[in-house]
Amino acid sequence: MEVPVRSKGAAPSPWSPRECELLGVTLELLQEHGYDRLSLDAVATTARASKATLYRRWPTKAELVFAAFVEGTRQVAVDPDTGTLRGDLLQLGKQISAHVGTHASTIRAVLMEISRSDKLAAMLQEQFLDQRKALMSSVLARAVDRGEIQASAITEDLWDMLPGYLTYRSVLTGRAPSRRTVQDLVDNVLIPSLTRHNG
Repeated sequence: MEVPVRSKGAAPSPWSPRECELLGVTLELLQEHGYDRLSLDAVATTARASKATLYRRWPTKAELVFAAFVEGTRQVAVDPDTGTLRGDLLQLGKQISAHVGTHASTIRAVLMEISRSDKLAAMLQEQFLDQRKALMSSVLARAVDRGEIQASAITEDLWDMLPGYLTYRSVLTGRAPSRRTVQDLVDNVLIPSLTRHNG
């Protein structure tokens, strides 16, 4: 199975430096006020930008918030490259848990908006889910190169298991995953699934 390889570090941003600044302000205001109380007026005022600038790039509040969340994810989704599959998976789990825990209420609001918008659903796939898949792809490709796992052990279900479960715990149940949660998921689910065909 061919797996795309990423360089170490965060993925390149699709936004200009000014757009990244606007998205950063949006995330800060979201954490302070929540989705319902966030206004484009407040974002524009805090960022010293015009509302016209925001609307040209992000026509709706939902699109602006989603873009801010994706940019925040990009900044923290750094390829760990610890030297072992287990180390990489544990580090990824730690990153994901911290990020979704911080932005759980934002994710809930965005998911509600995505359920009403085909455009946002497409953005979710292209800008968020594909980003997560690429990061996991890099981790698994290195494990294959090191001989820790066989390429045939990599299945479509594995892409979503780590971020999917940790996001579910934080966002839908309100139970923030602990370090033990991440370790159990890695040691009892992911690594056994990836190594059972070795030998």
